[in-house]
Amino acid sequence: MPILRSTFSTPAPPRAVAGALLDAELARRVAALVADMTVPTEANGFLASGDEVDFAIRLLPGIRLRTRVLRIGTDGMSTTLVAGPLPRLRHKVEITETAHGSRVDESLEWVSPLGLLGWLIDSVAARRLASRVLRERVRALRARSEELAAAPVVVGAALVRDRELLAQQRSYPAEHAGQWELPGGRVEPGETDKAALVRECREELGVEIVAGEQIGPDIPLHNGMVLRVLSATLADPNAEPVAHDHHAVRWLRAPDLGTVPWLPADRVLVHDLRQLLTRQRSA
Repeated sequence: MPILRSTFSTPAPPRAVAGALLDAELARRVAALVADMTVPTEANGFLASGDEVDFAIRLLPGIRLRTRVLRIGTDGMSTTLVAGPLPRLRHKVEITETAHGSRVDESLEWVSPLGLLGWLIDSVAARRLASRVLRERVRALRARSEELAAAPVVVGAALVRDRELLAQQRSYPAEHAGQWELPGGRVEPGETDKAALVRECREELGVEIVAGEQIGPDIPLHNGMVLRVLSATLADPNAEPVAHDHHAVRWLRAPDLGTVPWLPADRVLVHDLRQLLTRQRSA
């Protein structure tokens, strides 16, 4: 069973490295060395846990692979083969925080079909192509991680009460009207993430909140910023958030999280938000 590995270090923190792993366009550019990569329409530039990705291998016309993202988080990502001619294909990235940033360990392992012929193909072509892809991923991930680490921040609130998460429905712009997102906004110069989130919830919802720790990775936005979501609770549990700038607000239970049309960036965190509500239920 062939196994290829790569390791690199970066001054970027794990949340930024994980953000680079979410970038579907980066993944597509790297995959383009050997295959045409197609992501789900709803991904809209982001990869999320549960997404399935198709690869059409250029050197082998008619050969397609489909993989599923099992998880993406600040500790890394893993994918597995769900359709294709290979008996097995697994891809894993592990992110470890260090005193100077992050260490990233990546591995790709597969089982070839066709017995001896498959072994020959591995020896002559497959290993060479896979090694080329991993080398390019190292370069691309390092550069993107360090770019995201320096990006301006938009904060979002994973505001929870009684095992329910608050979401708000956009009324503008037209292309996003009717979609749902977490409350929040830009971190202004001189503000901390938590102070910005408290201010934004006061302005958007008319409530005071207590900001907690980050949920999931930084999410790269198309405007060059990153979305950073923090857990939050109401300072007054009896306070009722009001939609000042949005069409509506709604409290969602864990089973409801997959039933609303989220903005693409917020959709990335549905898995993490569901886990947050599940932990609240078992606490």
